[in-house]
Amino acid sequence: MYVSDMHTHSIASGHGTMSTITAMAKEASRKGLKLLGITDHGPATLAAGTASYFRSLLYSPRRRFDVDLLYGVELNILDVDGHVDLADPLLSRLDYAIVSMHRQNYTSGTAVENTQAYIRAMQHPAVRILGHCDSPAFPVDYDELAAAAKEHNVIFEINEASLAPYGYRGDTRANCLEILRVSASHGLPIVLSSDSHGPEHVGDFTCAAEFVHQALFPESEILNNQLPRLRAFLMTR
Repeated sequence: MYVSDMHTHSIASGHGTMSTITAMAKEASRKGLKLLGITDHGPATLAAGTASYFRSLLYSPRRRFDVDLLYGVELNILDVDGHVDLADPLLSRLDYAIVSMHRQNYTSGTAVENTQAYIRAMQHPAVRILGHCDSPAFPVDYDELAAAAKEHNVIFEINEASLAPYGYRGDTRANCLEILRVSASHGLPIVLSSDSHGPEHVGDFTCAAEFVHQALFPESEILNNQLPRLRAFLMTR
């Protein structure tokens, strides 16, 4: 069992759920989680929270139902120059950021262009996690990406929604294996993420955990149960 989930979404992401942060925390508590990260989609996502929403998170409770909360954002990469959809002054005050590519906001280029877009986006000091960069829709050079991640203190996630039967990204297994390979070769830990939109899949790493264990990735480098190390990693700028 893993006790943290750092990639989840509430109603403020604009799709997939009508659930509040309170409902997310309540379910996380029921499932035995100790740390929950709320990372709603950035403002470029249709109907997602505006800058005002993310600003309000700075004043939100840090503990609900005996679960500690961190407040972040899943940023949209907007172009090959790595521009993202939340301004630096606000982004710098959130606990951490995930950077991701979504079809609605980014038109995939070549593997070279997509890799450079990720690398430029991860240069912001708030960015700590590369979101679901297992998607075949956005090819990248994983070795180059891992080298840059090492330089900028960023890690990969293994995304449950990419591997689960209900996923919609296609067959991501080969890319997930590449992520584990380059993480191991560059000495990068990983985090398992549910990418849950609403409470249903909060803390659910069934497919992700099985995949990682079958690949013999070292448990010591999976951060979900190492809460002091995980917190320090996410919040150190």
